[in-house]
Amino acid sequence: MKIHNKLFLVFFGFSLVLVTALVLLIQWSISKGIVEYVNSKEVEALKPLVTVLEDEYKENSSWDNIQDRNRHFGHLLFLYSQDLEPQYQTSHYEQQPSTKLPSTRLPREDKFIPPRERRRRPPVDFNEGFAIFDTNNTIVVGHHIEGIDYNRIAIMVDKENVGWLMVPKHKKITDGFELDFLEQQQSYLWLIALITMVLVILITLPLARHLAEPIKKIILGMHKLTQGNYQQHIDVKRKDELGELSRDFNELALTLYENESARKRWLANISHELRTPVAILRGELEAILDGVRALAKENIESANDEVKHLQNLIDDLHLLTSADIGGMHYRKQSLDVGLWLESEVPKYTSYLAATNIKLELDKKQDQYLAFVDPTRLCQLFENIMNNCIKYSTANLVKLSWETIFIEQQKYIRITVADNGVGVAEHHLPHLFESLYRVENSRNRQTGGSGLGLSICSHIVTAHQGNIKAAKAELGGLAVIIELPLD
Repeated sequence: MKIHNKLFLVFFGFSLVLVTALVLLIQWSISKGIVEYVNSKEVEALKPLVTVLEDEYKENSSWDNIQDRNRHFGHLLFLYSQDLEPQYQTSHYEQQPSTKLPSTRLPREDKFIPPRERRRRPPVDFNEGFAIFDTNNTIVVGHHIEGIDYNRIAIMVDKENVGWLMVPKHKKITDGFELDFLEQQQSYLWLIALITMVLVILITLPLARHLAEPIKKIILGMHKLTQGNYQQHIDVKRKDELGELSRDFNELALTLYENESARKRWLANISHELRTPVAILRGELEAILDGVRALAKENIESANDEVKHLQNLIDDLHLLTSADIGGMHYRKQSLDVGLWLESEVPKYTSYLAATNIKLELDKKQDQYLAFVDPTRLCQLFENIMNNCIKYSTANLVKLSWETIFIEQQKYIRITVADNGVGVAEHHLPHLFESLYRVENSRNRQTGGSGLGLSICSHIVTAHQGNIKAAKAELGGLAVIIELPLD
């Protein structure tokens, strides 16, 4: 099942359960409210009967006149129950009964019933549970049913409670306009629920598609990535987590594409670098074997030079590969880099002087304590100086260092600049890539492998520093190294 279908089913199912629960809860609330309303209405309707009972108790100061007269009590309920259940309604009577109970001495108990209705005296079923209790909770008249809830209406005489009229509570509505109202409200509620669910469908379907659309694009892009197609870009203009995921996917695809391109370029460059000295060496050996060139010492030395060049290239490749896999070992110690550079200046001066290049020193007196490996630093600056000799065609190299702060961290910035031919701006970011060459300034005739600056980058990175190339103030190339200080 597709993800947008799952999202739709989740939204729809949750909404269906929620709406159903709300409808049932509202129905229960309305039913309960109607029942309470009917019960309170019944209590209110029986207040005239309570007044008659209070007057009767005042006459004898007791319940003797009504004690155990269930039939008479039933007729009183009938007369004063105009707003009760339908079997007690008396709206057809033309006159109201007296507010006084008939005397027990009267020969007829129903003298207050209109004459034309005497033949239609309704029977009273005392199983309905109406009763009168005295203050001792003893039944006076009527029928009390255990296990049901009652409304207790106090019978007060001179502000003193003399008994209770027990009116059974309704638990549900079985007839009357209240039942019609409930049934009508239930129909309306279910109609509202149906309309609500239609609205839920209309809203959740587009919403599910909206949420799932970028996920589909990412899934499709990931499928293409697994097939080696790294030129992928997902255009999702959103500011939520899915938008962030799509941006990360684009970064991943770009990184994979660049890594794949670098891998292919690396293989092509290595094969080319190895093939050139091997081809030269093979040509010279075949010329000697064919008698084209004499088996002389100078010819053997030429072949040996190619073997040395090949050996240097292999050594550099091994060193660079070791750096990539963490195989270059470092023995770091706390060292004053400024004093160490001063001690190395004579060596570099002599090295550069052999090619008619002058070394100029520009330093600032300070303490430059850093945690470094002196051996790797020697390798770093030897490669940089060798790069100046082979590729810059310069006659002046300036070595300088100073203290700087980067994000509140103290660094030593070392700059090696020359006045040579320099490097075009677009080449500067790539100088530290393996086997990268710049035409007209770096070529194989100088004997370089194109790996020196790449090794320098690995050494500086291992010291948690930064290295970059820029245009020098002298007109040539400037290599800038930044190492953190303690």
